Amino acid sequence: MKEIIKSVDELTAYAQEKLELNARDIHYKANRIMEILESGLSGAESEDAIFGELSLLPSEVDKRFAKILKTSGGKAATDWLYTYCVNNKYVKKDILDKNPRFDTLNGLTVTINKAKPEFRDPKKAVAGNSVDGGFAKCVICRENEGFGARNKRNLRTVSIVLGNKHRFWQYSPYGYFSEHGIAVNCEHTPMHIDRQTFVNLMDFVDKFPHYFIGCNAPLPRIGGSVLAHDHYQGGGEILPLHKVKIKQYIKSAKRPDATVGILDWPGSVIRIKSDKRNEVIDIADCIREAWVKYSNLEIGIIAEDNDGVHNAISPTFIKTATGYEMNIILRSNITSEKYPDGVFHAHPEFHSVKKESIGLIEAQGLFILPGRLEEELEEVEKIIADKKPLPPEYAAFKLVYDETKELFESGKFNDVHAAMREELGSICCRILENTAVFKKDEDFSGFLRTAGFKI
Repeated sequence: MKEIIKSVDELTAYAQEKLELNARDIHYKANRIMEILESGLSGAESEDAIFGELSLLPSEVDKRFAKILKTSGGKAATDWLYTYCVNNKYVKKDILDKNPRFDTLNGLTVTINKAKPEFRDPKKAVAGNSVDGGFAKCVICRENEGFGARNKRNLRTVSIVLGNKHRFWQYSPYGYFSEHGIAVNCEHTPMHIDRQTFVNLMDFVDKFPHYFIGCNAPLPRIGGSVLAHDHYQGGGEILPLHKVKIKQYIKSAKRPDATVGILDWPGSVIRIKSDKRNEVIDIADCIREAWVKYSNLEIGIIAEDNDGVHNAISPTFIKTATGYEMNIILRSNITSEKYPDGVFHAHPEFHSVKKESIGLIEAQGLFILPGRLEEELEEVEKIIADKKPLPPEYAAFKLVYDETKELFESGKFNDVHAAMREELGSICCRILENTAVFKKDEDFSGFLRTAGFKI
């Protein structure tokens, strides 16, 4: 009992220092924690329950965030909230920091996320990746706040307004990048992209200019893991896509003063830059309307068939010293007999590395690879280093084995691990090329002409 009392005292002292626990509530919270410890919850559940109890109530977090936002601005407000969510153990930063992560020679960033299971079923995305039990309709509804059955006891969200509609912002517990968060519609409504989406995203970067914000394409296979609930993703990291330059400038007849062009990027991406909101919105919506109805059978683009709509965009925003910068990623989820997982998806030879949907984040050059790869690739590296043939149980990694072996034997790398990292960078780049709806510049230019642009 003495050890338990000591642990409780340490926890309440921590909460006073890190979680703004009021001294008047210490005895009450200590008793609540004692009850949790005696409840028989498992280790992880017990931690979530304890820190949920020690955290400020959602209304108090909301009020604190709003006050900081009003008095000190967006960065101060998100700094406070992110730190709070790390301190109350909802954001598993200690686990995230252990994920392997490296920049590749071709300008991409690769991470192996050991904390989240591999997501391979696009049908679950349509249903919101829902979980039985509870009154929330899906895993990102605000009603999950404090819900023990989904390990959300210590989840805290804050209210924001985008486009005159109420949304909430929360951080991802297993974030893919620095301060990874989602802005979620308070209403459980399906993912969609229209003109209002661009307004909402601009409102976000006006409030939080230190963050980027974007939206997954609202279609299975090219969207995220939750399509049933409208939401955006963003955070505090400059992604590889943000760093690349325009390779071909184009002109909008309606908005000639804006800077528009095709990016020097493996995927099919158009950048729009202007210090005027309406210019960016008008051009973006022109591209969206043209793309969703565009077909080109010669290169496998079909806007709509008996299986439904296939074209969509993924918009992503940042705010710079010169104004707004929007990148529009053109996507298609069409399938074929040869490519049942998607014509413009990672092709089968790369599925041992990445079979999951290539969503908003990967399309911007940050690849989140499944945790299983850490052990699997380590074994392939050992096989190469020992100069052994690839055993049958690793047949799925033949491409990786052959190319890494060739890289290592070329003498350009000091060890097999460095050669393997370069191989992963190369594969991720080729996956982006797979997702590109236009492989040739003339085809891209042809689409843009149909959309009313001058090349």
